[in-house]
Amino acid sequence: MKMRRKSDLPTKLCASCGRAFAWRKKWARDWESVRYCSDRCRRSAKAALARGDNLGG
Repeated sequence: MKMRRKSDLPTKLCASCGRAFAWRKKWARDWESVRYCSDRCRRSAKAALARGDNLGG
Protein backbone atom coordinates (compact mmCIF):
# COMPACT_ATOMS: atom_id res chain seq x y z
CA MET A 1 0.00 0.00 0.00
CA LYS A 2 1.35 3.39 -0.98
CA MET A 3 1.62 5.97 1.78
CA ARG A 4 -0.04 9.35 1.25
CA ARG A 5 0.79 12.70 2.70
CA LYS A 6 -1.79 14.11 5.06
CA SER A 7 -2.09 17.16 2.82
CA ASP A 8 -3.22 14.87 -0.05
CA LEU A 9 -6.19 13.51 1.93
CA PRO A 10 -9.68 15.03 1.66
CA THR A 11 -10.71 17.46 4.41
CA LYS A 12 -13.95 18.75 5.91
CA LEU A 13 -14.93 21.46 8.37
CA CYS A 14 -16.27 20.39 11.74
CA ALA A 15 -19.96 21.28 12.18
CA SER A 16 -19.36 22.13 15.83
CA CYS A 17 -16.05 24.00 16.11
CA GLY A 18 -15.35 24.90 12.46
CA ARG A 19 -11.86 23.37 12.37
CA ALA A 20 -10.65 21.54 9.29
CA PHE A 21 -10.03 17.83 9.76
CA ALA A 22 -8.61 15.21 7.44
CA TRP A 23 -9.88 11.82 6.28
CA ARG A 24 -9.06 8.87 8.52
CA LYS A 25 -8.98 5.22 7.58
CA LYS A 26 -11.57 4.39 10.25
CA TRP A 27 -13.99 6.77 8.48
CA ALA A 28 -13.46 5.16 5.04
CA ARG A 29 -16.90 3.52 4.87
CA ASP A 30 -18.93 6.54 6.01
CA TRP A 31 -16.83 9.60 5.14
CA GLU A 32 -19.89 11.26 3.58
CA SER A 33 -21.75 11.20 6.91
CA VAL A 34 -18.85 12.32 9.15
CA ARG A 35 -19.62 15.82 10.49
CA TYR A 36 -17.48 16.29 13.59
CA CYS A 37 -13.71 16.30 14.11
CA SER A 38 -13.84 14.52 17.48
CA ASP A 39 -16.06 12.81 20.00
CA ARG A 40 -15.94 15.97 22.10
CA CYS A 41 -17.42 18.06 19.30
CA ARG A 42 -20.06 15.42 18.57
CA ARG A 43 -21.09 15.30 22.25
CA SER A 44 -21.17 19.08 22.60
CA ALA A 45 -23.30 19.44 19.46
CA LYS A 46 -25.81 16.87 20.71
CA ALA A 47 -25.93 18.58 24.11
CA ALA A 48 -26.54 21.94 22.43
CA LEU A 49 -29.40 20.46 20.40
CA ALA A 50 -30.91 19.05 23.57
CA ARG A 51 -30.70 22.52 25.17
CA GLY A 52 -32.27 24.07 22.08
CA ASP A 53 -29.23 26.07 20.97
CA ASN A 54 -28.97 26.77 17.26
CA LEU A 55 -25.57 25.82 15.84
CA GLY A 56 -26.43 26.65 12.26
CA GLY A 57 -25.07 23.31 11.03
